Amino acid sequence: MIREIDCRGLACPLPVLRTKKVLDQIETGTICAIVDNPAAKENVIRLAAFMGCEISLKEKESNWYLTITKTKGVQA
Repeated sequence: MIREIDCRGLACPLPVLRTKKVLDQIETGTICAIVDNPAAKENVIRLAAFMGCEISLKEKESNWYLTITKTKGVQA
């Protein structure tokens, strides 16, 4: 089961901080961060890339769903 982090309505840096907190809590796995503004989308993507995670993005009804997969050996 993929854990969802609903960051809609939050201004940066809160979506990044909430996403990082969850990524730091798991050794491996997949999460889905939901954001509703372009700045949050770009910043969460940047965080995930910096941490070495795989990222996929879907847009639906003015929201972005960022599916982030953390594997062993990635930077925390």
